[in-house]
Amino acid sequence: MEGESNTTVNKFLLLGLTGSTGVKPFLFITFIAIYGATVVGNLLIVVMLICEPRLHTPMHILLGNLSFLVCCYSSITAVKMLTGFFLPPPQAISFVGSMAHIFVFHFTGGIKIFLLTVIAYNRYVAIFHTHRYMNVMNQMVCVGLLVTCWVGSFLHSVVQVAIIVQLAFCSPKELDNFYCDVTQVVRLTTQTIMTELLMVSNNGLVTLLCFIVLVISYSILSVKLRSHSNQERRKGLSTYASHMSVVMLIFGPCIYIYTRLFSSYPVDKAISLLYTVIPVLNSVIYMLRNKDINVFLRKLW
Repeated sequence: MEGESNTTVNKFLLLGLTGSTGVKPFLFITFIAIYGATVVGNLLIVVMLICEPRLHTPMHILLGNLSFLVCCYSSITAVKMLTGFFLPPPQAISFVGSMAHIFVFHFTGGIKIFLLTVIAYNRYVAIFHTHRYMNVMNQMVCVGLLVTCWVGSFLHSVVQVAIIVQLAFCSPKELDNFYCDVTQVVRLTTQTIMTELLMVSNNGLVTLLCFIVLVISYSILSVKLRSHSNQERRKGLSTYASHMSVVMLIFGPCIYIYTRLFSSYPVDKAISLLYTVIPVLNSVIYMLRNKDINVFLRKLW
């Protein structure tokens, strides 16, 4: 297959989630319900945190950012997938549009991953350094950590796109999925094994390191809780279990996709759905485990 310069590439063709017209109405109803619940639920959380002055604390600022990012992250892929149910495959997306899609997708996803690490640190300080919490996690520190997450993710996404635009592509330009991502686009290039390893290190290594940090931090929390009272230990372990479930829902699919070489497998589309279109529970679980938010919700009802 003869290589073709990426400067001549003007579009990619998305094959969509499925080619079966019979199941498209069912899938559309299912996923628009999930997407609607994701957007409405998380936007309500953001509005609630903005409107209630007592929730203007570092922890709630972090949770508000997480909810906002979940809305953005879901919209990037869900809207493309939902409109695709009404259009015959393949659906064309311009080269510039695909690069913009990859940049925004990894930008918002990277912030979310870094933010979960910050939330774990905040939880550790809140539990074991309660009296010094407001000194350690004041507004300035909180904003600084958020800026670090955003800047770090921005640099990560810039590197991703900068590598891809320099690659030479081969025909055909078909992406067997409902959205554009690094792994799919790189498969269409004349890349070497070193290019794939570079992309894996930029994606998979960062994801895996954040996951390891989270597992270690929550493990330390569970061990230290043994010295507390039974009631505090039960409450802490319950929070630990709910937070770890979110971590596994987010990091599990990402580690599967980004920590291996970019070979294609039939299960890839199903795994992609788990972390692109179905993140509705991520921020909700964090919110329902928060005492102040539970008190505020009870007052509303």
